[in-house]
Amino acid sequence: MTNKIALGLGLLLLVLIAADVLFNGAEDLIFLSKKFFELIEWLAFWR
Repeated sequence: MTNKIALGLGLLLLVLIAADVLFNGAEDLIFLSKKFFELIEWLAFWR
């Protein structure tokens, strides 16, 4: 992955997070964060 691609993906991620916060009050971000932590706990069980 080149630096240009990494910066582009990083900027895209920041724009999507900012749009979620502005338009949805970060509801989607909170939901995905909770599901991610559940996934981490589930994977730790199988370790």
